[in-house]
Amino acid sequence: MNNNKYSKAYKEVLEIIKFFPKDEFDKIPREKIEFYRNNSDRDYSFEINPEIDLSDQNISNEAYAIIIGLFEDYYATGEQKIKIREILALNQQKLEVEKRKKYNPDDLFKSNSTDTELIESQKNTEEVTALVEYKENFFIKFKNFILKLLHIK
Repeated sequence: MNNNKYSKAYKEVLEIIKFFPKDEFDKIPREKIEFYRNNSDRDYSFEINPEIDLSDQNISNEAYAIIIGLFEDYYATGEQKIKIREILALNQQKLEVEKRKKYNPDDLFKSNSTDTELIESQKNTEEVTALVEYKENFFIKFKNFILKLLHIK
């Protein structure tokens, strides 16, 4: 599945970089372009409309990541590289905070409101279904008394 995602992303990247000016296209090493060509999904059809902004087109997250990597490696200035790393670090921190909220180990064994409500409803059910004291009527008491006197069970 991941391989399929990246093979489609390579196809998208190849489609995007073919719109680069020749001098910008030549900054990307031939080996990298050949790697993308060899590992791209040949059955996947993807086209870029150069008249529409790239952010408005249906491009996968993997392709965006590859494009960012290409920009950082071959086009970005020193300041831009620092800015990209800061943004990526900030995104990673946000992701970690979301994971921490979702899978908080401190709250793992605490009961939440639905657990409390479930316990309360079980208590109410137990109160309703409490055992009823059974009272023997006079005839059964008399019968048991006679059997007891005669030592018969």
